[in-house]
Amino acid sequence: MNAAYDAYSPRVPSKAQKAAAKAVTDPRGRDPSDRATGEMFDDEETGAAAAQTIAAGQLRAFIERIERLEEEKQTVADDIKDVYAEAKGTGFDTKALRAIIRLRKKDQAERQEEEAILDLYKAALGME
Repeated sequence: MNAAYDAYSPRVPSKAQKAAAKAVTDPRGRDPSDRATGEMFDDEETGAAAAQTIAAGQLRAFIERIERLEEEKQTVADDIKDVYAEAKGTGFDTKALRAIIRLRKKDQAERQEEEAILDLYKAALGME
């Protein structure tokens, strides 16, 4: 065995100390224990900074798309309101128009089922 190395001695050989010190220092020559966060690697080194930038960009894109669609939705709602006002000005009943539109959204089977239940309830209450 090497005379300078004793396996039972708490003393670590100088060469091993240098290798260990080199392994724990970052590429910029800083000692990781000196960092305020106590982390071995910063966000830049792990790629977290780039991931956060990408996530922020993605989030911003989603928000802007939603905002644009909300504006379009409001524009369409205003247009529908104008059409109802025009129909009312022509003499049509807007409540009846809304009921017809609501019925047309449903398929025939669903509409017939709803009408049958409504007729049953009206008959039970003596409304027919």
